Amino acid sequence: TYTLPRALTSLAPFKTLAALSLLPLTLMASGCATTQNNPYGQADAQAAQETRSDQGFDENELVAGISKHLGVTSESAASVIERLFKERGRPVGYITGDEGGGALGIGVRYGKGTLWMKDGRSQEVYWQGPTIGFDAGADASKVFTLVYGLNDPNYLYQRFPGVDGSAYLVAGMAVNYQRANGVTLAPVRSGVGARLGANVGYTSYTRKRSLLPL
Repeated sequence: TYTLPRALTSLAPFKTLAALSLLPLTLMASGCATTQNNPYGQADAQAAQETRSDQGFDENELVAGISKHLGVTSESAASVIERLFKERGRPVGYITGDEGGGALGIGVRYGKGTLWMKDGRSQEVYWQGPTIGFDAGADASKVFTLVYGLNDPNYLYQRFPGVDGSAYLVAGMAVNYQRANGVTLAPVRSGVGARLGANVGYTSYTRKRSLLPL
């Protein structure tokens, strides 16, 4: 279970979020518990290593993964995957994780998860970043992020701006695209449709947890 930083777990969050609302909006433009056994992927490591990474995961693997991780029906998961496959094709990896955040106009988001590659590689990843929208409050959710164009997992650790106009809802799940240096991420979240408008800004993916959402 993902635990929010202490600043978001008491009355202090309101002071913190109020202070964050004073950050210049140019901050947005400047940037443009998981285990090590893949719970949703390949049958065995040897077979995974023999699979070409550019072939990517197929629809059945991802429908099962999204359904189990996000706790949604297979039909709902299939609706999301069908649209993503039409737009982007097969992903070479995905991230399963948890995230939480809060907002008062300008807000923050923190997450932790594991990157699973089609060729069998996996590694831990953290993410954080500022958001801007017309909402207020706090939320916590599970996230299933499809990964495209990532040949080397080390290139995941960079700052990803959101893609304008990419946010949408499918079967009660919020989806948006993040893109940087040829790598595209498609986070899928369940139960956060009310905060979809807050997904404007950027997300920084790192090897270690950072309390600064920059």
